[in-house]
Amino acid sequence: MPSHQRPLSPHLQIYRWQLTSVLSILHRISGILLALGTVVVVVWLAALAAGPESYGRVMGILSHPLSLAALAGWTLALFYHLLNGIRHLFWDAGWLLDLKGAYASGWAVVIFAFLLTAIVWGVSL
Repeated sequence: MPSHQRPLSPHLQIYRWQLTSVLSILHRISGILLALGTVVVVVWLAALAAGPESYGRVMGILSHPLSLAALAGWTLALFYHLLNGIRHLFWDAGWLLDLKGAYASGWAVVIFAFLLTAIVWGVSL
């Protein structure tokens, strides 16, 4: 059979999204965001070490509302990645591997990540 007549394998456009697959993709994305945010932390620390003028310039940028929103998103990624990593440690120990446990722990990760981010940023719920 010629290669152009072969059927395509199923892919993400065919399958229905599941919580476990979405959380897995978000875990990878949050890891990338944490790496990018770490660059910002290093720039902030370098400005702190360079003196008051450099620190003032960096703080001027970081105090902008868009920067604060990005930092809040970075905080959310941090807590999500941490909690999802702990969830994976539970899985490595053989716990919460059934469907009910996987979904319950997945929703717990999402809820607690948002809750911890809100606590850090001082937002009352």
